[in-house]
Amino acid sequence: MKLLTHAVIVLLALATSFNAFAQGSYNPEQKLKEMGIEIKPPAPRTSKIVSAVRTGNLVFLSGHGPTRPDGTNVVGKLGADLSVEQGQEAARFTGIQLLTSLKAEIGDLNKVKRIVKVLGMVNCTPDFVQSPAVINGFTDLMLEVFGEKGKHARSAVGMVSLPNGIAVEIEMIVEIED
Repeated sequence: MKLLTHAVIVLLALATSFNAFAQGSYNPEQKLKEMGIEIKPPAPRTSKIVSAVRTGNLVFLSGHGPTRPDGTNVVGKLGADLSVEQGQEAARFTGIQLLTSLKAEIGDLNKVKRIVKVLGMVNCTPDFVQSPAVINGFTDLMLEVFGEKGKHARSAVGMVSLPNGIAVEIEMIVEIED
């Protein structure tokens, strides 16, 4: 009987979550808080390159790297210095950085209609063939935060090097509500 009661509770929770998605009441900002992820305003950029450009209802985000909460970057090569799991963590940190820039550009992550396209670049050895598995760290985060709106078209490629030796660089295109 206890098992049946537990199963009913789980099904009700899933149905409630699904209804929230279907009715558009899902709140990615609240989800991030529940996950313990804090989105802080980004530091002002001093370069000639901007973090995000909005044109119409699309936001194009520049390549971002894996910055940890303490401000340090994840550096190293997959296939030499880092495991796939460490690469996935780096991709997740990169996703948080992209969400930070996106929020700065649009003001509220509830305006996200869809994550459209992602390019994930992995700093790796020439024989490393698991770049898609590494970038799954990013994709999993987007799905967790945005649900169906987080599903995206994606490329995941290996690179011989990335700026300052970072492990991962990711850029994305996001469709937003007006």
